[in-house]
Amino acid sequence: MPDTPGSLYRVAEIIKKYEGNINRIQFDRRIDPGTVFYEVTVSEESFNKITQDLERIGYLQNSIKPLSFLKFCVYLPHRPGALYEFLGLTTSAGANISFLDFDDKGRHSDRLTVSLNLEQGIVVDRLLNQLKSLYRIEIIEYDTTGKQLDDTVFYVRYAQAIRELIGEYEDTFLLSFLADTNHIAQELMDRGCDPKQVFESVLKTGQTLKATTGKNFYADVQKFPINDHATLFCFQVPCGGNIFIIKSEENLLMIDTGYGIYHSDVMAMFLRYGIGDHRKISRIVVTHADADHCGAAGFFAVPVLMHQSTLEIIRTNNRAYGSRSDHSSLDEFYTKMINLFSQFNTPEKIECISTTDGTARGIFPVIDSVSIGDIELEVLDGLSGHTAGQVFLYSRATGLLFAADSVINFASLSTERADYSSLAAFLVTSVNVDSDMAKKERKGLLELAQDTDSELVSSGRRCLICGGHGAVSVIDCGKLVAYGDIERYKP
Repeated sequence: MPDTPGSLYRVAEIIKKYEGNINRIQFDRRIDPGTVFYEVTVSEESFNKITQDLERIGYLQNSIKPLSFLKFCVYLPHRPGALYEFLGLTTSAGANISFLDFDDKGRHSDRLTVSLNLEQGIVVDRLLNQLKSLYRIEIIEYDTTGKQLDDTVFYVRYAQAIRELIGEYEDTFLLSFLADTNHIAQELMDRGCDPKQVFESVLKTGQTLKATTGKNFYADVQKFPINDHATLFCFQVPCGGNIFIIKSEENLLMIDTGYGIYHSDVMAMFLRYGIGDHRKISRIVVTHADADHCGAAGFFAVPVLMHQSTLEIIRTNNRAYGSRSDHSSLDEFYTKMINLFSQFNTPEKIECISTTDGTARGIFPVIDSVSIGDIELEVLDGLSGHTAGQVFLYSRATGLLFAADSVINFASLSTERADYSSLAAFLVTSVNVDSDMAKKERKGLLELAQDTDSELVSSGRRCLICGGHGAVSVIDCGKLVAYGDIERYKP
């Protein structure tokens, strides 16, 4: 909308004319002085009439056209009306002037410095050719990537940055994504957050994922013999959750898959460690529905075992499903955003965990079991603290406890991984959908680990706590301590 008095009133008048009910309006000059978001409940017939009227007066934005940034100096004749004539040319070209600098008492009294935002393509060339035929022109900067656009077209610049991450989606999808991001920015602003930080955090999440693929991919790797016939691998990829592989003499069991965007890099890494034959993966167990733990599951043609609530979170695209989260709208947006940026791939062969038989390990019901070689892992039902449907895997005999995101050795996280994790914490305010239950889960898992440790100590073994992030650890003097050697993998 034009940044002029009465613009908001004019839109409200059109919506009222067709009996629309405005549910939400958001406008913040600090973000973008020319963009306003409305959410309106109205009949389909009235909706069409509203959009037609808005389009007729030039207010409706139904596409996001890439813009170019052009900065140049033009030497104007020193006579009345010179600036007026020049501005007539830029206006007819549809240029949005973001900067003008003209001082007739300076050293170059005839030089005007101009910054313009224009649609890409022939419009720019046509304007430049027209100006060059009339004035002396010096080009200072010409950018077609959108990186130099100023905040008078914030959402256009933001949309171009999103396009670089997700590729060429339809404008309708991109506009919907911008509206969702704006809604979250409004909610977090109401909680005292800087709206610009919201947009920056969204972009940084996608940019960090993309920047850590291919030649920039890496992982921190731990390897443990479980018994004479099986080996445990832990792979800390650059961003998000750990990937675990248990290798027996015949098969491989995968516990969590990492982000989909890392799949090809992960498979190349597996090859380096002698576990690259995906045909040997007999089953995948997903601890919970966050994309960093199951986003690559769809790349494998094997059964994927998960909790029913995990499946529902994947289906609804909302990590707040099945919870009493007080930040559910933030969770819903984050789920859609991270699944998009991380190239979430939904598995086809899904097996849901069966119900409990009444057995429990501490406070956790045993709801299923999985085997690999001569190792049996019990599947423990969580308390829906981190997400609904999060499960844990446990073997008392071998001292293995896969604690998902309920027990993490934060001290073992690199600065880069901690910084990336903080983006999610900021955007959803809490990564746990129920903080009280999350605390109870952590306490129960640590007690289970300590109890298991006390049984294994006589044989010189430890209970290995395999958290969803960070190093495989043990409990020493009440603290989590990284266990064993950690090596760095690089392609």
